Amino acid sequence: MDRRLIAFFTNLGLNELTANFTSRMTLILALLALAVLVNLIARKILSLIIPRLVKKTATKWDDILLKTGFLPKLAHIVPGLLLYLTFPLVFTESDKMEVFFQRVVLSYIILVVLTLFNTFLTAVNAIYSTYEMSKNRPIKGYLQILKVVASLMAFILVISVLMDRSALGLLSGIGALSAVLMLVFKDSILGLVAAIQLSGNDMVRIGDWISVPAHGADGDVVDIKLQTVTVQNFDKTLVNVPIYSLISSSFRNWRGMSESEGRRIKRHINIDMNSVKFCSEEMLKDLRKIDLIREFIPLKKEEIDRDNKEKSINTGHMINGRRMTNLGIFRAYLGAYLKANPQISDSMTFLVRQLQPTDKGIPLEIYVFSKDKVWANYEGIQADIFDHLLAAIPFFDLAVYQSPSSLDLKQRLKEPAETWL
Repeated sequence: MDRRLIAFFTNLGLNELTANFTSRMTLILALLALAVLVNLIARKILSLIIPRLVKKTATKWDDILLKTGFLPKLAHIVPGLLLYLTFPLVFTESDKMEVFFQRVVLSYIILVVLTLFNTFLTAVNAIYSTYEMSKNRPIKGYLQILKVVASLMAFILVISVLMDRSALGLLSGIGALSAVLMLVFKDSILGLVAAIQLSGNDMVRIGDWISVPAHGADGDVVDIKLQTVTVQNFDKTLVNVPIYSLISSSFRNWRGMSESEGRRIKRHINIDMNSVKFCSEEMLKDLRKIDLIREFIPLKKEEIDRDNKEKSINTGHMINGRRMTNLGIFRAYLGAYLKANPQISDSMTFLVRQLQPTDKGIPLEIYVFSKDKVWANYEGIQADIFDHLLAAIPFFDLAVYQSPSSLDLKQRLKEPAETWL
């Protein structure tokens, strides 16, 4: 066919060299135009037929393949194959230009296959994500490793095709540059190792609430990639945490709390030590009006009296022997109040305890677990408990310690000076 075109252009008055070049360019442009036309036809056919076939099936994987673009991208391989197969038929006496052009087409086919492979892996991840096991065992990091390997192999094949060299020879040359490649792909290699450790030890899953203070991350894991873990903070900002940093440094995963029976409430309030005292009979009589400790006070008093009697304690002075204190009764009240609260778990650790006294008073700590683990509800339960605690303290002749404020000073200045001491 190229000889006929050369003769045609020669008859038009072109010299032999110009006619030869013009005929070859004409054939190349015609083949390119044919390839574009075939590509458009193939895409049109695929866009019309495949969606209809997909809708008729009951499976979901073909819908995902269509959505990710894998099926439509199949059309791009048709023009490449057309050009690669027709070049030897059109150019019967191929020179270096046609041979190089054919190599370029073959490189195009390799890149299209690579794109199809990467798109297929993306579809595989999307299909796998529809299964419940994907939350515990994500495979996105492994698929990204396959994409990297496939891209490297495609790059080597393209270079070998364009340079007409053996791919194995190029691989041996790249082996000599392994140190440089390890430096270039250091993050990917570290990410690969970290991803295997995280997945193998089940340290992080999509949906886990994790805290990584060093990277300003405190929220839910929304994606796990080869090099990063994406965390959506509670203010809806996104933070990409290097996956290797989760292995090399510490982070907090709240999954254990989410899977347990309750969420811990651990908070204390400081009691003014000057307000702690022994309870008089009048005070005990008044406190017995409180329903939650109505039975506790006489039982405790009977136990103390019996113990003092057995030890022949002189109870004429309040400091002798055992006595009930307003702080001890308040601790008993607080324990009874928490046990009566249906939102507090009775099967997990339950403590109302004193901590080491400090210059800010006696810390009275509540260490219990809320049955409701939802953050907003948990905070509401905790707040209700301490609202009641602060309001109940004065009924036991106790006082909360807090640093003096400007309002305290103003009120003190209004009082007579002789009352200051």
